Amino acid sequence: MTGCNDGFFLLTSSFPKEEVGAIVLTVLGVVLSYLLGSVPTGLWLGLWLQNVDIRERGSKNIGATNTMRVLGKKLGAIVLACDVAKGLIPVLVMARASVWEYAPLLCGLAAIVGHTASVFLNFRGGKGVATSTGVFLGLCPVPTLIAAAVFLTVVAITRIVSAGSILAAAAFTLVVHVLPHDWPIRLIATLIAVLIIVRHRANIQRILKGEESRL
Repeated sequence: MTGCNDGFFLLTSSFPKEEVGAIVLTVLGVVLSYLLGSVPTGLWLGLWLQNVDIRERGSKNIGATNTMRVLGKKLGAIVLACDVAKGLIPVLVMARASVWEYAPLLCGLAAIVGHTASVFLNFRGGKGVATSTGVFLGLCPVPTLIAAAVFLTVVAITRIVSAGSILAAAAFTLVVHVLPHDWPIRLIATLIAVLIIVRHRANIQRILKGEESRL
């Protein structure tokens, strides 16, 4: 046991205290970002305010769209704002604890993982569209705003939220690669967009069959 302690001491003492502190702060920011992302806003609001479990109604999703269908437009709008904030706050606030260049990206990714695999829901969660929007609004606002415009246009025409989300994710990926962004942002943006589309695979099948719900 003494040998292990000595080895740990030698390992940690080989780094300057400033670097150790920066690593600790980065890890703390990532953990807090994940926990914030994990907060199931729609589920908790439904249980607290109306004693309704939205996982048992509508599409059974915990996101803003199903919240709007089950609990009403007002609570749906609140959940949408909260889910976007769950992505934006880690990028703009929690990541500031670290001096690492890519801490905002890592904290944002942790928030998205938290929303899609929440520690409060046995590592299940939503599809991550709103939280991803908040993350990339902080990291690369122009592609995000263009994707948001695509989403609103598609939903206005089709009244199908899932179609808007899927096409917005595709448009976002295209614009991120067209505009001058660092490769880590391009890589994570592409992976998240693919994740969003994959998590909508059941919606895609219903759209093709003409069975998808409309607003």
